[in-house]
Amino acid sequence: MAVNLATKYAEKIQQKFTAGSLVDGRLSNDYSFVGAKTVVVSTISTVPVNDYARTASANRYGTPAEVEDTKQELTMSQDKSFTGIIDKGNTKDQTFNKAGKFLSVQISEVITPMMDKYKLEKLAAGAGTTKTDVAITASNVIARMSAARKALLDNRVPVTGRTWFVTTDIFNALVETDQFKNLSALGGKAMVNGQVGELFGAPVVEVPADTMPENTNFLLVHKDAACTPVKIAETKVHIDPPGISGNLVEGRYYYDCFVFDAKKMGVYADKLSG
Repeated sequence: MAVNLATKYAEKIQQKFTAGSLVDGRLSNDYSFVGAKTVVVSTISTVPVNDYARTASANRYGTPAEVEDTKQELTMSQDKSFTGIIDKGNTKDQTFNKAGKFLSVQISEVITPMMDKYKLEKLAAGAGTTKTDVAITASNVIARMSAARKALLDNRVPVTGRTWFVTTDIFNALVETDQFKNLSALGGKAMVNGQVGELFGAPVVEVPADTMPENTNFLLVHKDAACTPVKIAETKVHIDPPGISGNLVEGRYYYDCFVFDAKKMGVYADKLSG
């Protein structure tokens, strides 16, 4: 792409509209990947409950069984980077092409949406329950979302800590219902980025079409059902590195998202059939 040079540019730069991360802060970060690419998560299995046998000659508690455990390996896979040059000569001829501004734009317009999209795709792929049905309208949206609420309840997923991630079509359908509490009905309560209201006590986050997984209407996710480790999130500005008169800007993001096998029933995905 050509570099536009001119004798004068406005000081204020007009960039694309952006939003902060819609996923960060809504999932667990309890597991540490420091010093390892792979973390093994163990889940202890249960044993059956018996009727106590008062008159048995042995094993009155039942036949002993070894307490087993299952293991899930979580291996980091997303290692992304970018780089750009801000030539010193071009900088002298422009009033806006500065390293710090470039980094801000790159992160808000490219990196954050990329990471959100990947995390939501992993959540949808790892959902313990996936429902595929006809299109959602104002007449059936509550029934469909109540089915998700019931699925989590039946699997004893705590009510506190749940989040709805919805498409704009789902949000528009919700607005026409009485059960949905939109922003005005929440009485000025502080909203986390992307939240547009509440349903069944859980925040509703509206997700852009290019960020939501394909053919997915909504996700209901408990924060402890998945983790989003970020091992590297760094940017660097090298001033006059060898071979360049100006700034060399670099960034690297090493991250992933994992749904825990033991808690996958805390993720529900509703998808459009066909």
